[in-house]
Amino acid sequence: MSEGSRDDAMIRDVEEALFGDVSELIDKARTRAATAVNAELLMLYWGVGKRIREGILGGERAAYGREIVRRLAGRLRERYGRGYSHSALTRMMKFAAWCPESEIVATLSQQLSWSHIVEIVALEDAEEREFYAAHAARDRWSVRTLRERIASQLYVRTITSDDSGDQVIAAASESQVPDDTGPSILFRDPYVLDFLGLPGKHTESQLETAILDEIQRFLLELGVGFAFVERQKRMTVDGRDFRLDLLLYHITERCYVAVELKTRPLDPGDYGQMLLYLRWLDAHQRHPGDSAPVGLILCTDKGAEQVRLLGLDSGEIRAARYLTRDVREKLQQQLDAIK
Repeated sequence: MSEGSRDDAMIRDVEEALFGDVSELIDKARTRAATAVNAELLMLYWGVGKRIREGILGGERAAYGREIVRRLAGRLRERYGRGYSHSALTRMMKFAAWCPESEIVATLSQQLSWSHIVEIVALEDAEEREFYAAHAARDRWSVRTLRERIASQLYVRTITSDDSGDQVIAAASESQVPDDTGPSILFRDPYVLDFLGLPGKHTESQLETAILDEIQRFLLELGVGFAFVERQKRMTVDGRDFRLDLLLYHITERCYVAVELKTRPLDPGDYGQMLLYLRWLDAHQRHPGDSAPVGLILCTDKGAEQVRLLGLDSGEIRAARYLTRDVREKLQQQLDAIK
C-alpha cells in the first residue's frame, strides 16, 4: 500500500470515529432536551389543572365551575392559542385529579408524553388508567400503539382472562406491571383478530396466511416482546414429521412460544399435540439460558371444564379464543358485569 493510500485510510478511520462519537453526543443531547421539554410541559399542564381545580371545587363555586372554566378558556385561548381550549383545560384538570402529587408527574414525564396522558385520562376507570399507563411506560408504547390497545379493549380482555385478572388488578393498583410475567400473564383470552379481514367461515390455512400477511399487527396483538421465528416448523419424531403452525420467541421471557391454530372449538387431542411440540422444542431447539418453551392453542371456543381438567388455565400450555369480529361492546359488558 502506498503512503498516500495509508494516509487516506487513516483519515477515513479518524473521520469515522469522530463521526460516531459526535453523533452520539448530539443524539444524547437531543434526547435530554426532549425529555426536559416534555417534563416541563407535563408539569405546566398539571399545575394549570391543579390550580383550576382548587379555584372551582368546593363551596359555592362548584355550582358554576363549568362556566368559569369556559370563560377562562376563552381568555387563555385569546392570549396563548388553541392549546388552552375548554376541552384542553378539562384534560388538564383530569390529569391533576389522576396524579395528585407532583412527584408522580415527575416520574411520568420521564416515560410518557402529553399525548399519552391525553389518551389515558379520557378513560373513566381508575384501574384501567393505571393499567395502560404502566404498560405504556414499561413497554415504551407509541401513542398510536396505546390508542390501538385501548380500542382493542386490552384491559378488559386481560382482567376477564381466567387466570390473570387478579395479577393485573394488583399490578395496576401499584402503578406497575409484574417484572416476572411468566405464562400466567404472557397470554390472555380472547385475542381480537378483526384486522385479518377473514370471513365468518375460514380454514386453518386461510387463518395462517392472513396472520403472516399481518404478522406485525398479530405480534402486537399478542403483546410486547414477541418475535416471529418460523411457520410450519418441522419436527421429526420416530421418523414421522410433525408441523407446528407458528414458532415465536419471547424476548423478555427468553423462551420459544409454540402457537397452534384451530378454526374449531378446543379438542382434548390438542393438548397432547402441543405437549409433544414443547418437549421437542425443549430437546432440540432450546438454547443455554432459554426458559422452557410454552404453548398457545388459538381456537374458536373452549369449554371451561375441559380447560380445567387439562390444566390449560395454568402451566406451560394455554388455550385462548380468537375473534375475527369487532366485539368491543360485548367485552365492555363483561367488564361491567365484573364490576
